[in-house]
Amino acid sequence: MSRLVVVLLWLLHWLPLPVQAAIGNGLGWLLYWLVVPRRRVILTNLRLCFPHLSAAQRARLARRHCMCVARSFLERGLLWFGSAERIRRLVRVDGMEKVHARLAEGRPVILLVPHFCALDTAATRLATEVDSVSIYSAQKNKELEKWLFHGRSRFGRQYLLSRQEGVRAAIKKLREGGRIFYYLPDMDFGPRDSIFVPFFGVQAATVPGLPRIAKLARADVVTCVIRMLPAGKGYAVSVGPFWDDFPGADEYADTLRMNAEIERHVLKMPEQYYWVHKRFKTRPPGEASVYR
Repeated sequence: MSRLVVVLLWLLHWLPLPVQAAIGNGLGWLLYWLVVPRRRVILTNLRLCFPHLSAAQRARLARRHCMCVARSFLERGLLWFGSAERIRRLVRVDGMEKVHARLAEGRPVILLVPHFCALDTAATRLATEVDSVSIYSAQKNKELEKWLFHGRSRFGRQYLLSRQEGVRAAIKKLREGGRIFYYLPDMDFGPRDSIFVPFFGVQAATVPGLPRIAKLARADVVTCVIRMLPAGKGYAVSVGPFWDDFPGADEYADTLRMNAEIERHVLKMPEQYYWVHKRFKTRPPGEASVYR
């Protein structure tokens, strides 16, 4: 089954992006109605984070989100099989010149990359011009994991580590210079190594890895956000500006600042944030599960 999916993505990648986007939107609309458990997760996340919206407004937002998720999956064929020239043409990048300047000075750089649907598109596009260190979560489907790894590492000299391998090797590689750290900060990995920090006013188990890595690697931090443009008109990656006075002396305050930064960007395009993930699965002691 996995190989058939790869063949399908290979076939789709030859189509113009607007056609791929239209197919993805149609598939996303179907997924909203057919995949009931994930629809419930999305709607629960939206209810917790946007209580001011009506049920009808959250449902519309959830449908748009499913379209973005489906598009991001189908358009992976472009990342896995498309030429570097085509990827550069479809994915506009603003702000990387200041990152290149700091790398040229020998200063390590961490790109804080919130979980927007097209984050793999940003990773592949940036790989055409800069080497990176990144940590990925192992997938249950090993065929899918192989292709995800391929998509992120096919250009340049990318150094990918599984989450199970930890961050020490990644920090060592970052200190060597010439690479960015493509850091994905905002998923629930359980209580281990996490602290509870508000995210849209809801206590969320959050790994305070950003201030820790920045301190250990003596790295500068900059936010990197990718926007999926409507009607298959491409993508836009925005980088910067660099954060001032980070990390500070208080790890909790630093992590709260990180979550607030992510919130700021989510509010600009809420349909593209990865609501399908159970962000609030881990609860503080005594609190019941929010996913029922």
